[in-house]
Amino acid sequence: MKMSALILTMFLSTLLMAEPFRTITFPSKDGLTITADVYIAHPDTAPFIILFHQAGYSRGEYREIAPRLNKLGFNAMAIDQRSGDQVNGVVNQVALLASQERRAMTYLDALPDMMAAIDYSKQHYAKGKFILWGSSYSASLVLKIAGDHPDIANGVLAFSPGEYFTKLGKSKTYITESAQHITIPVFITSARDEKDRWWPIYQAIPSGKKTYFIPKAAGRHGSSALWRSTPGHAEYWKAVTKFMDQFLK
Repeated sequence: MKMSALILTMFLSTLLMAEPFRTITFPSKDGLTITADVYIAHPDTAPFIILFHQAGYSRGEYREIAPRLNKLGFNAMAIDQRSGDQVNGVVNQVALLASQERRAMTYLDALPDMMAAIDYSKQHYAKGKFILWGSSYSASLVLKIAGDHPDIANGVLAFSPGEYFTKLGKSKTYITESAQHITIPVFITSARDEKDRWWPIYQAIPSGKKTYFIPKAAGRHGSSALWRSTPGHAEYWKAVTKFMDQFLK
């Protein structure tokens, strides 16, 4: 009996190692079904990162990134938001469903999806430090979330944020206004030529624990700056790893 239990444990361990992520679904704030990939490699007390994609993308933006975050000591979840499409062969199921149901799919319409994902991950996976991570428009929204909800997370990483919402009726300082209330550690980076898009936002953040990174190479927009195919990705990873170390203590 003991031998059988040992064999079963070994089998399950091997299976988990072979499957770096598991795909799940849960409801958004308005009932739309959210699809997500969970990357769980550590106990639920380990720091947890929730990963949001950029415009025109899907949770596939993190297929290469999330396993590396696991190796660094973090659990993670990457979701599809209804404002997106596909990347790395991964179709955005939430955007597909939203289109079929004729729901609004702007950047701001993705905010309920993001908030639902935060709630769900805290209920089911994250019992330790909690980190928000966004890419492009979602980088802006994680900064807004952190400013509007001071106790929601322990840290924020924003890849290529900006004031992207004026065409949706918001002010030119929509994100900056919320950023003024951020009190947790913040990391902002982007392609080399994008600094002007987010510098006013960064300056508005009062947190003494904020930091930014500008690559020596041209870099790339959004979290894909960390892909192996991006020239200079190693310097991005070095900066990210340095910032993330504080959450492992």
